Amino acid sequence: MATTPAQIDELLQARSEHEHLEFKAAENSYEFEELVDYCAALANERGGRMILGVTDKIPRRVVGTKAFAVPARTVAGIHDRLHIKVTCDEVIHPGGRVLVFNVPSRPLGQPIQYRGRYLMRAGEQLVPMTPDQLKAIMLEGSPDWSLMPALTGCDGETIVQLLDTQSYFDLRELPYPGTREAVLERFAGERLIEKSGSGWTVTNLGAILFAKKLDQFDLLARKAPRVIVYEGSNKLKTKLDRQGLKGYAVGFQGLVEFINSLVPSNEVIEKALRREVKMFPEIAVRELVANALIHQDFNESGTSVMIEIYSDRMEISNPGKPFIPPDRFIDEYQSRNERLADIMRRLGICEEKGSGIDKVIEAAEVYQLPAPDFRVGEKHTSVVLFAHQDIEEMDRNDRIRACYQHCCLRYVMNQSMTNQSLRDRFKLAETKTATVSQIISATVDAGKIKAADPTQTSTRYRSYVPFWA
Repeated sequence: MATTPAQIDELLQARSEHEHLEFKAAENSYEFEELVDYCAALANERGGRMILGVTDKIPRRVVGTKAFAVPARTVAGIHDRLHIKVTCDEVIHPGGRVLVFNVPSRPLGQPIQYRGRYLMRAGEQLVPMTPDQLKAIMLEGSPDWSLMPALTGCDGETIVQLLDTQSYFDLRELPYPGTREAVLERFAGERLIEKSGSGWTVTNLGAILFAKKLDQFDLLARKAPRVIVYEGSNKLKTKLDRQGLKGYAVGFQGLVEFINSLVPSNEVIEKALRREVKMFPEIAVRELVANALIHQDFNESGTSVMIEIYSDRMEISNPGKPFIPPDRFIDEYQSRNERLADIMRRLGICEEKGSGIDKVIEAAEVYQLPAPDFRVGEKHTSVVLFAHQDIEEMDRNDRIRACYQHCCLRYVMNQSMTNQSLRDRFKLAETKTATVSQIISATVDAGKIKAADPTQTSTRYRSYVPFWA
């Protein structure tokens, strides 16, 4: 069905462009090769729309386009280059002529390349896909890791001996069934076990979540999270090194409590009263550990989620690179383990999609900590929580990171960052307005934020949004 002017008006209200939607004014012309690049990127992101004749800045408006006078010829040219069936709707809108290029998803397991590049969207830019993203696409036709067998040839009694079935019903706040058959039926419905001939097979999903002892499943023993405590701020001397035993769901609460018991405390004085507070907020530890467990690459062998505690910081890392850039963790969400994420959400272990990092950054601000640092290595993704520092102790990168994350947090809360909001974040007096303006200016220069209204000349009252907004 062709796109209508009313549908164009509805699309104008989209809060922001994303991996499935792109606007370009293109009032007089548009480069064909750039159009093909965007179509390739949209196809790699499972399809979307490329719309010409509409401004990409909010408030959007239809300005009309003279580009591609013969859309059928343009579509044929795209097909010759990408070998996918893009269609184009020519819409006569009251504001002018609009072209809507409807881009289908790439074939399963086949990324789309053009001119030797596999492109994707990142903010307002097109960037090459990461090796991990390409690897994940190539593996799409392969068996789902979560449903592969962890142990075969089990009878009903073996299942309840190996898996903590009681915890499943406790976490779901459901009454425990009166018969073993009903328990097995529920677990089979969740794909935690599967019928195999006259017996049962425990899937990787069932074992990794509900194993009473992960080392009873040979291939999963190394997937247990590991907690290491160091003496001081380096790895020279280890005070404790402990590997987890239980599945993620049954052991999660105990893991979080164990980590928090190891976190150093700081003494603070409030209204002349002294009290001890943990160096890192529990909500941040909980969300980051849950994220690490959920977003890890289970196909990476010989490695696991690690929680490393130093005297001045905590580092939480998981195997695999993320599918989205770290700068977009706060507003985007894409998991390589959707089945695992879904059941952990329903068990109350993790939050709805995308909200966990918001809570981490908000907690860091409340506790007056430096902004968390999200890092991507060759085979790992990690996040660093830092102990409290006064703003005078933070270096330039710390300040820019804090400013950017504060701006992102305000944006997802439908608010803009201002000099005052950033002063409040750092708990600074009004006399520090100039200092905060310098931090904001440095963050703008770093390309992390931009003015919400470029016409506002007062730096004191100007508001800011993230670079991708």
